[in-house]
Parts: sequence; structure tokens; C-alpha cells
Amino acid sequence: MSNDPVPAPGADGIAAELLRLSPSYAPTPLLDLPRLAQRCGVAQVLAKDEGRRMLGSFKSLGGTYAGLHALARAAGTTIAGLIDPARRPAKLPALVCASDGNHGLAVAAAARAAGAPARIYLHARVPAARADRIVAQGAEIVRVDGTYDDAVAAAAGAARAGSGILVADTTDDPGDPVVQDVMAGYGVMAHEIRRQVEVAGHPRPTHLFVQAGVGGLAAAMADGLAAWMAPPAAVIVVEPASVACVAAALAADRPVRVPGELETAAEMLSCGEASAPALAVLRRHGARGLTVPEAALGEATRLLRELGGPATTPSGAAGLAGLLALQAQAAGAGFGLDAASRVLILVTEADLEEDAA
Repeated sequence: MSNDPVPAPGADGIAAELLRLSPSYAPTPLLDLPRLAQRCGVAQVLAKDEGRRMLGSFKSLGGTYAGLHALARAAGTTIAGLIDPARRPAKLPALVCASDGNHGLAVAAAARAAGAPARIYLHARVPAARADRIVAQGAEIVRVDGTYDDAVAAAAGAARAGSGILVADTTDDPGDPVVQDVMAGYGVMAHEIRRQVEVAGHPRPTHLFVQAGVGGLAAAMADGLAAWMAPPAAVIVVEPASVACVAAALAADRPVRVPGELETAAEMLSCGEASAPALAVLRRHGARGLTVPEAALGEATRLLRELGGPATTPSGAAGLAGLLALQAQAAGAGFGLDAASRVLILVTEADLEEDAA
């Protein structure tokens, strides 16, 4: 007999579970940006604006859903029962995770919705503003010296020692159910995009430029969109050159640790080792890695805002940075990119500083 009272639903089911929490989990806009397309020398650029999502980023789909599902499994109840104060168990375990900021915020929100504690491990360079947003959700912050990967190791060790349920977005176990739940949550975006393209009457995109931290988002988009896209259906995974762990994993055919301090303006992508489940999905869909210099990240953020898109961060605009880098290097032909291409990018988070202004 299964001990999971919440069998994994499809994208519609996950979206419905999250809408129980807030109407801010409603579908986010898919923007048609003709001026940006003209600047990039392609026929169309569509941008999914995840800054409009609950908590200001796509991470609220994966981390919150996975956290709720993990607690429901542990308590032997459903997500609906978990978030109902009259029905939830009296004592729930803590949720534990490592984060660059957004995943921890999403996991903390799951714990708060269920009335459970949360403990979020942050590496030294996570800005105070991001830590403060997590604390506002009622979570405890544990600061860890070193990089994001050091925080991942610390959170995993704490969970093994009995401090709570680990809600990671990365793992070396290809079958990890929690990481699979995180990616399934991200898949809600792909489901929305397919519907929005069809409703608007747009031709299907030919190229997806998607940023990578540990690769979970890129994998979820590849799984949800690659078979649906128009030829050549290119999935291009974009990373800052200093933290290109997915490109390294694709080249080595296994997760490998990227050395160094992992410093980049794209703070949410500052990860040194790809997730094994994400790598398996990306390889299955023939995804290709693309690294971009730091200057391209800032240029993408500026151009996106100036040419009709939303305000975001270098992390949020990294997919566009990849498109700009190919266009500037005249290297697009190797990716099947030309004037007739129709490009999809993901604007993955709001600009916190812009929102506070």
C-alpha cells in the first residue's frame, strides 16, 4: 500500500493545488516583444513574465509545491488537508533546504501555509534583502561559509541528522521524488505557455533560450516544450561562463563540480554542480549549453526593459543574454537561428530593487 496520499498530479492539478494558497498563482503573462525581436534579428520574441508569479519568481511553483507534497506525505494527508487549520496534523516536521534566495523563499512559504517550521541554509553572498524575505515567511536562516554548493551540503547533512525533511532542488540521485516534484511544479509554466501560444494564435516557437542554475528549470521546460515546438525545436541552456555547471555536465555526461568562487551578477544561477535528474532530461531532449560573459547579462537586463519587457535581474534576463550573445557573435547558424526564428525566453524573477523603489 502506498504511503503517499497525494499522487503526483499533472500540471493542471499542481496549478489547482497552488491556487488554494493564493490567486497570485494564476498564470503569468506571455509577452510578445516585437521591438526586442527586431533588435535581435529574429521574427518573434515571446517572454514569459515570471516576475508576476507569487513571491516574484518561478521558484514559487516548484519549491512550494514540493514542500507541501513532502509534508503531506509525511503526515499521511492531502495538501488540501494540510493547509486547512481545522484538519492539519498538530505537529509537523520542519522543511529544510539550501538556496540562493528564491527556492528558500518558496519552501518557507510552503511551511508557513502548512503551519510547519522551516530552516533555510544560505551561503555567505546571498543578499540581506533576500534573507529578509525568507524570515518574513517565518523561517529560520542558517548562514553557511562558502558557496551555494556548500549550503547544499550543509542542508543535506542537517536533514540526515534528523532536523527535518530536505526539499532540495538538486541531487545526485536521478530518482529523488522531491526534486522530481520541484521540476513538476516548474512544468506548470510550460503548460501555460502552450495554452497561451495557441490562444493568441502565435506560431509555435522554434528556439527556447532558458537559464540554468542546477538545471531543473531548463529540464522542466525541455520536457514540457521540446516535442511541441516547431523545428528545429532547439533547447539552449544559458549560463554565465563562471558558473557553467550544466554545460560541464553535458560535456562530461555526468554532474561535475565547477571550481572557483562561483561569482556572477546572475546570483540565482551561482551553482557549481548540475542536478542529476535535470541532466538526464536535458540529454534526452538534445539540449545544448551556451555560456555568456558577464557583460551580456547586464546588457540583456537593460535591453529587455527598454524594448518593452519587464524589469528583472541578470538572472532573470540570462536567457535573453544567450540570444544576444549568439546574435553578436554571428554564431546563430550553428543553432539553426536566423531571421525567421521564433524565440521563447523566460523572465524568471522580478527586480527586487525596482519593486522597492
